[in-house]
Amino acid sequence: MYEGGGERIEVMVLTDTRPVMGITATVVRDTVTEGGQLIEDTFDWFAQDVDGNVWYLGEESVEFRNGEPVSTAGSWEAGVDGALPGIIMPANPTVGQAYRQEYYVGEAEDMAEITATGQHVEVPLGTFDDVLVTREWTPLQPRTDERKYYAPGVGVIKESGGAELVEFTRP
Repeated sequence: MYEGGGERIEVMVLTDTRPVMGITATVVRDTVTEGGQLIEDTFDWFAQDVDGNVWYLGEESVEFRNGEPVSTAGSWEAGVDGALPGIIMPANPTVGQAYRQEYYVGEAEDMAEITATGQHVEVPLGTFDDVLVTREWTPLQPRTDERKYYAPGVGVIKESGGAELVEFTRP
């Protein structure tokens, strides 16, 4: 969970699963509220292969304005309309390794590159070792260039890009 700048982001791994391309995916819900009002509600679908790679199989995302849904842009599902799954986290990440996180032409084209491993990072959530750092971008928004920090057993603990810095906290 992150709370700051008027936005509150909650990410919750659900017990729900969803079949995507014949694969049983774990459902993760990501909600964003601002001033107590829902502004985005997303269900992401992930699965891990036998080698340990974590695959991103799609998302159902809805943006809200004044409590009403206004957009589902960015939603996609692997195997539908030419969309392909991507790797969200490689099993054996190495510095310089680049990969596609999602691929649905014109809607979801996120990319990532491992920029550091074994980092020590302190955030409000705690102090973490063995942190992996990625640079993430999308050709759909050429000015987007983010850094994400992943702690083992936790996931994303920090994001930065442009003027934005997000450090995760406990509820």
